Amino acid sequence: MAKEFKIRTKNQDVFLRVQKGHFATMHSHTNYYIDVTTQKMRLSESKAVAKELVGYYSMTTIVDTILCIDGMEVIGTCIANELTKDDYVNMNAHQTIYVISPEYISGGQMIFRDNLVPMISGKHVLVVAASVTTGKSALAAIDAVNYYGGKVEGVAAIFATVDECDGHPVHSVFDPNDLGDFESYKPHNCPICAKGEKIEALVNSFGISAI
Repeated sequence: MAKEFKIRTKNQDVFLRVQKGHFATMHSHTNYYIDVTTQKMRLSESKAVAKELVGYYSMTTIVDTILCIDGMEVIGTCIANELTKDDYVNMNAHQTIYVISPEYISGGQMIFRDNLVPMISGKHVLVVAASVTTGKSALAAIDAVNYYGGKVEGVAAIFATVDECDGHPVHSVFDPNDLGDFESYKPHNCPICAKGEKIEALVNSFGISAI
């Protein structure tokens, strides 16, 4: 596989690690592997990502619950911390925010046990994802929130190729403009496969496995 390189922002603690090649996700084939492992698991980077995202929600959005998918619990907690600070005006100052994750059953459907339902039902929910490319995982989260009686306030992600999902705004730190030639294809309609180029690795929210 190609060597990893970094795409930086004005914030020295926020950058994207990527590799270019031929990769397969659960729902698509892409020409980049976007590695967000340390953003999700290293506290300093999680805090930096949270500060980049929180501006979209601090002034005008009520958030009672943050629903974390793709292993985004650390960043979700950092966003909750920023939204409840009392050192600047925001809709959640002096309040608390639930930070939860779904349980998955067969077919990738998300469910919540009875003890978590009160944290969704009647609550304003922000969905936090590692990436939103095909939008299927984010849509599953939105469907779950709607099913359990919550109100989705938006989707926040480290990387996204869309600016809305099921009518809800998607805000991200990075987008395809940062990569220039990023492409995502349906598996049965992948031009890289059509050229006879083998898939280099399988990727998902847990990481990458070369094949």
